[in-house]
Amino acid sequence: MPAPSTGPAREDLRSDHTPAVHPLLRARADRQLGLFTALDARTAGYGHGEIRSLCTTGAWVRVRRGVYALADEHAAALAGGRAHALAATAVLLDLGRPDTVVSHSSAFRLLGLPARRALLPDTVRLTHPTLWRRGQGFTVNRAPLPVDDVRQHPPLWLTTPARTLVDCGREWPLEDAVIGMDAALLAEKLSPAQLHEAVTRAEGWPGARRAARAAGLADGRAESPLETRGRLRMIGAGLPVPELQVEIRVQGRLLGVVDAWFEEAALAVEFDGQVKYTDPWRGRTAERVLWEEKRREDAMRAVGIRFVRVVDADMGAGWPEVETRLAQLLSTPGPPRRTFTATPRPRGVVRTA
Repeated sequence: MPAPSTGPAREDLRSDHTPAVHPLLRARADRQLGLFTALDARTAGYGHGEIRSLCTTGAWVRVRRGVYALADEHAAALAGGRAHALAATAVLLDLGRPDTVVSHSSAFRLLGLPARRALLPDTVRLTHPTLWRRGQGFTVNRAPLPVDDVRQHPPLWLTTPARTLVDCGREWPLEDAVIGMDAALLAEKLSPAQLHEAVTRAEGWPGARRAARAAGLADGRAESPLETRGRLRMIGAGLPVPELQVEIRVQGRLLGVVDAWFEEAALAVEFDGQVKYTDPWRGRTAERVLWEEKRREDAMRAVGIRFVRVVDADMGAGWPEVETRLAQLLSTPGPPRRTFTATPRPRGVVRTA
């Protein structure tokens, strides 16, 4: 495996007002998310007593045994959401094993994908081809690491998105694994072929069948965890598998795009996450979102389309009622003569501000 990058870190954590630091130490810190080791400091001419004094006065902060950072830069990095990347970098500097890579839930976190907080512990997860080890704040799994399963995320090496999702899928509940896979496919962090190739390579590993089941259910057109959860509930209820992200048009004019669609019943299912109203897309107010949703739904109902709306609360105790309603509507065909067309989109849309 290549040695860690000597290029600049993805984010420059340096402050323009940082006290003078020896250029050798500055260069090392810039390559390691602002972190440096006691050996780096001694190489730059800092003695043990000076290092201890700088930590005592608060100019430097000890991140973990033998690993330090300038205090103001470290605080800025934590405030900027880099805590886990810093923790992983510090552990790897402490271990001194450049052939160890960030993996499992840690790699998942650094990919920026959605997951329940309980699945993303602060413990740094690593993989090494021959070493198994557990220590303060980290776990190293022993597993094969072919070069195609590793990529650089400066200054770290991570398992690829496909390998990461399969490793998580081998450990996580099925629903959570599918949510992660859906989100990664939607964001085009990998292709369906790459995901299924990673599943094949993991055959025979602990939990591989669980990961394979999740991959078989993944669909990159789902645009939110709620859409994934709802689709899995429908499948679990024995209902037909809906088409996702379907454009409804009348005489070529787009009325809207529905989250899930049952063609024979002309039934649309919309998943209303609270974020749609608390953080509307493209700068719209919550009131504007509600108004546009009502106008769109009224226009579709006028041409014979029926609607079921699903919210987060329906995923729990409210699901049996939703399931019953869906089954009733699916038992009745939609209008025999249709003035609209329903066309699935090939992929979903990543919602950005």
